[in-house]
Amino acid sequence: MTGRENMSVPADKPVVVLVNLGTPDAPTPAKVRAYLREFLTDPRVIEYPALLWRPILEGIILRVRPRKVAHAYQTIWTDAGSPLMAESVKQAELMQTALGDGVEVRLAMCYGSRNIKDVLSELMEAGRRRIVILPAYPQYAASTVGAIFDQVSQWVQRNRDLPELRWVRSYPTAPDYIEALAVALENHWAQYGRPDFAAGDKLVASYHSIPMAMHKAGDPYREECEAGAAALAARLNIPEGGLQVTYQSVFGPAEWIGPATIDTISELGKRGTKRLDVICPGFVADCLETLEEIAIQNREAYAANGGVGFHYVPWANASAGCVQMLVAQVQKSLSGWV
Repeated sequence: MTGRENMSVPADKPVVVLVNLGTPDAPTPAKVRAYLREFLTDPRVIEYPALLWRPILEGIILRVRPRKVAHAYQTIWTDAGSPLMAESVKQAELMQTALGDGVEVRLAMCYGSRNIKDVLSELMEAGRRRIVILPAYPQYAASTVGAIFDQVSQWVQRNRDLPELRWVRSYPTAPDYIEALAVALENHWAQYGRPDFAAGDKLVASYHSIPMAMHKAGDPYREECEAGAAALAARLNIPEGGLQVTYQSVFGPAEWIGPATIDTISELGKRGTKRLDVICPGFVADCLETLEEIAIQNREAYAANGGVGFHYVPWANASAGCVQMLVAQVQKSLSGWV
């Protein structure tokens, strides 16, 4: 026998890798700059030629934005660190409990600490050969889910002994996902009352925007957002016009898909809206975009324009509905392994 034939491989166990975007390690300009450099040099995120983009990134953006973004992070940072990381850790732990000892659940990020490539290498060293990749993005976009697939593919290209890989692409209208959103809203309404849609009250479903160029190139993201919002409106029996789909977090001078959340919310304030609920269905863990941009910036814009009754409705994180939704997405992929 050869040495390789005598190698002892640990007993196999399927692994679910929950992958989110990532976060700076600390709310400081230096840590934010390092994170933004990694994030904004991914060609999936910025589809400009590197020769044109890098001088703009290094000469302007990374000189100006880190301090501003660090300040925003400081407003939401907790003793447990970044909310996105802390909540994602809880999600993975609760998924582990739900799936039981026969499955291992690991958390990874596309950028920053807990990088997906490092996690995959650790799993291979531990003898894991059956891996399900679960992006924490209900809607597919090339700049999010595509970026995760790219990271995994790059890791594959650098390794000889490869695991069996299964992928969850997206789940924009999955029943467990729509139900998690609906139950969160129903629980909120049980406490604060259901909006009077006939009187002009509104529910805004705010999703992260993407550049219009990506949409025109064939990215299915907007269609998946709108399909999910329509399913949610039907589930909650919201009349036509009661739920509005908007898009947030626009960056740079290029055209992005809209309407923009902050423009819509400001306009609703000007109209004298008496009740506005906002939910962010595309964010599986609360983060800068939900806790600071929506719950602070957009709330202030709404009030400044005369609106009253603003409610940010959390639905995700370690809530039972969100965890069950994530578990449901991988159960089919685990078929035959457990």
